[in-house]
Amino acid sequence: MRGELCIMIIKLSFMPIHSMESKTARLTILIDPVKKKAFDELCLAQDLTPSQVIRQMIREYLERHDVDYATKAVVRSPKPGKK
Repeated sequence: MRGELCIMIIKLSFMPIHSMESKTARLTILIDPVKKKAFDELCLAQDLTPSQVIRQMIREYLERHDVDYATKAVVRSPKPGKK
């Protein structure tokens, strides 16, 4: 249907990779239904949920713009003498 928008609701929630991300917030976006269908199909083909992909895109966007936030994962160097 031309001219219609689809509302995609994404629940941002805990991901085991980022153990500090334990609270959730809801993000509601308007998206063209054709793009949403293509996005959902791609996520399914990659065995990912749309929420996982959106969370990763948000993390990458914040990183690209040098934005720090409380739950940002920090990669630490190994201590000297330890492997």
